[in-house]
Amino acid sequence: MFPLGLAFGLLVIQAGLEWWVAPALSIAVYAGSLEFLLVSLIVVSAPLLTVAVTTLLVNFRHVFYAFTFPLKVVRNPIAKLYSAYSLTDEAFAITAAKPDGWTAWRLVSMQIALQIYWVGGGLAGVLIGSLLPAGIEGLDFALCALFITLTLDASRTKKEVPSLLLAASCYAFAAVAFPQAAMFAGLLLFVAVLIIRYVIERARGKANA
Repeated sequence: MFPLGLAFGLLVIQAGLEWWVAPALSIAVYAGSLEFLLVSLIVVSAPLLTVAVTTLLVNFRHVFYAFTFPLKVVRNPIAKLYSAYSLTDEAFAITAAKPDGWTAWRLVSMQIALQIYWVGGGLAGVLIGSLLPAGIEGLDFALCALFITLTLDASRTKKEVPSLLLAASCYAFAAVAFPQAAMFAGLLLFVAVLIIRYVIERARGKANA
C-alpha cells in the first residue's frame, strides 16, 4: 500500500495538481484504481457525468466484495460504517485468503493500517515529486501490477484455477462484445457464471451424498 501511495503522490505532482489533492482523494474517495483515473480526469476537466459513470464502472466490483467480506463481526455502528467505507481490494484480498478467525478489532485495525499506509505513501510521494527535477514514466502501471499480484496470490491452489480461467474468459468475451464497458459487463457475466457453477456443484454434492 505504501509504495502504491508513493506512486500515486508522484503522479499527482507530475500531473501539475496541488499537493493536497493526493490526501484529499485518498480520504474522500479511497479507491486506488479510481484515484489514479481521477487524476487524469481532473487534468482534462472531464464533465461530472463522465466522472460519475467512470466511478460506477470502476468501483462496481465492490458490491460483490460485500457478499463474503466478514463485516458481520463488527457490531459498533461507527466501526461498521468505517469498515464498509474502507472495503478496498487489498482488505478484501486479505480476508479472502484467510476467511476465518476475524474479530471486529482485527478487521477494523487492519483496514485502518491499510489506509494509513496509503495516505502516508501519497504524502511521501508528493514530497518526493516536488523535489525531483524530472518526471518518472510508468507510475500509472503500479496499480495494475498490484492487481496482478493479488490475482496470482489468490490462485496458488489448483482449486482456484477454474475460477481464474472463468474470470479471464468472461472478461475476454466482454472485451469483444462490450468494449465500452468491458469491466462492468465482465463482472456481471462472471457473477452469473459463478452462480451457475455453484448450483451445479451443490447438485453434485447432494447426488454424491
